Amino acid sequence: MSSDSPLDLVERPRRLRRTASLRAMVQETVLRPADFIAPLFVVEGKGEPEAIASMSGVFRYNVKDLVKECRALAKLGVPAVALFPKLDPKLKDEDGTGALNEDGLILRAVRAVKKALPELTVITDVALDPYTTHGHDGVLTGAGDDVDNDRSVGILSEMAVLHAQAGVDIVAPSDMMDGRIGAIRELLDAHDFTGTAIMAYSAKFNSAYYGPFRDAVGSSKAAGTRLLSKATYQLDPANRRQALNEAALDEDEGADFIMVKPAGAYLDIIREVREETTKPVAAYQVSGEYAQIQAAAQLGWLDLARCRHESLLAIKRAGADLILTYFAKDMAKLLK
Repeated sequence: MSSDSPLDLVERPRRLRRTASLRAMVQETVLRPADFIAPLFVVEGKGEPEAIASMSGVFRYNVKDLVKECRALAKLGVPAVALFPKLDPKLKDEDGTGALNEDGLILRAVRAVKKALPELTVITDVALDPYTTHGHDGVLTGAGDDVDNDRSVGILSEMAVLHAQAGVDIVAPSDMMDGRIGAIRELLDAHDFTGTAIMAYSAKFNSAYYGPFRDAVGSSKAAGTRLLSKATYQLDPANRRQALNEAALDEDEGADFIMVKPAGAYLDIIREVREETTKPVAAYQVSGEYAQIQAAAQLGWLDLARCRHESLLAIKRAGADLILTYFAKDMAKLLK
C-alpha cells in the first residue's frame, strides 16, 4: 500500500473531532454553574477578608462580607453554599460545647445569608472539629485515645436541630460516626424539621489532602498539627467495599444526598456509588486538590484554566451530580 493511499477503515472516530462545532455536538459531559456548591469560611468581627495562605484565592469572611460573597455567587448561577466557621481558640474546649451555642457564629451567618438571599440553598457542616481543642470531629472517650461514637452522635444531632432552627436548608454531617444519619433524621423530624435535608459525607476517606482546610478552620492549630490522624473513623483510602457499605447505610438511615470526599483521587468510588444509588451524589474537590492545582499553576508547571476545568469535568463524568469546589466562583464566571 502506498503511503499516499487512504487506509481502508470502517470507522474514523476523528471525524467527530474535526471542528469545534462537531466536538460540541457530541460532548457527553457538560459543566454548568448549577453543578457547583461553593464552600465558604466565616469568622467573627468586621475586618477585611482574611487570605488563607495555603489556599490561594480563598478567604475567611466576616458575616457581612459573607453575605456579599453569597450574593455574587447567586448572581453567577451557583445555587448553594456550604458554610464553615473559624472560631476564636478561646471558644474551643475538649467537648466542643461551642457547637451548641444558640448564638454561635455559624448560626448567625446562616440567619444573615437566608435573610438576604432566601432562595440560595445554605448547607452547614455538622462535625465538632472547628469547636474542639483536639481537632477531632467528635468528643473523646474517657481514656482520651479515640472518639466516643455514641456520645458524639447525640451532640451532633442537637447541633443539626440548631442549624435547622436557624434556617439552613441542608445539614451535612461530615464526622463519619456510625448511626449519625438516622439519629439526626429522627431528631429533626421530632422537632418538625421534616423539610431539612441531609447531605451525608458517606464515603469520607482518611485523606492527606485535607491540610489546607484544617488551616482555614483553625482545627490544625488547635490540634497542634495539620497531620492529625482520623483513621479510627474516616475510611481507609485502600478500601472501596467499605465505602459502598457506608453509602448504603446512610441511604437506609435517611440521607437525601450521598457524598464522596475527596473527589479527584476517588473517581472510582464516585462511579460505584453512582451506580448503586438513585440519590443525588455529591463529591468534594477538597482543599489539597485545589491547592496543588493553584501551586503548580503559579510555578508555571500547569495551565490553571485547563486543569481546573478538566479536574471538575472528570468528577462530573465519574457520576457526581453536585461538586463542592473552591473553584465554584471562577468556573461560574467562565460558564456564565
